[in-house]
Amino acid sequence: MRNKYIEAFEAKQAEGKSIPDFRAGDTLRVAVTIKEGDKTRIQNFEGVCIARRGQGTGETFMVRKMGANNIGVERIFPILSDSIDSITVLRRGRVRRSKLFYLRELKGKAARIKELKRK
Repeated sequence: MRNKYIEAFEAKQAEGKSIPDFRAGDTLRVAVTIKEGDKTRIQNFEGVCIARRGQGTGETFMVRKMGANNIGVERIFPILSDSIDSITVLRRGRVRRSKLFYLRELKGKAARIKELKRK
């Protein structure tokens, strides 16, 4: 049983945030606000969601993309972070796991994820 004050705090944190329904295997575009000096800009981080963990205000998700020279880059984002401007689901992936850490060892075409077919 959760404390009612904690639940009220979490509800206040979550209000005004639109979080799409996504899970591991989906390709996401996360628009992150970056502050450089006194200027701010939005930079997109596009990759495959390989994990979601936690609940409430402490929930996080991990996105993996292939960077320059085929070096894998992973970032962990808190789902209710103020630095996240928007989350866009680009593709739905068909996977049978909730954590896709095995993608770290795969390269090239072997690391592809099949797209979920819509009915």
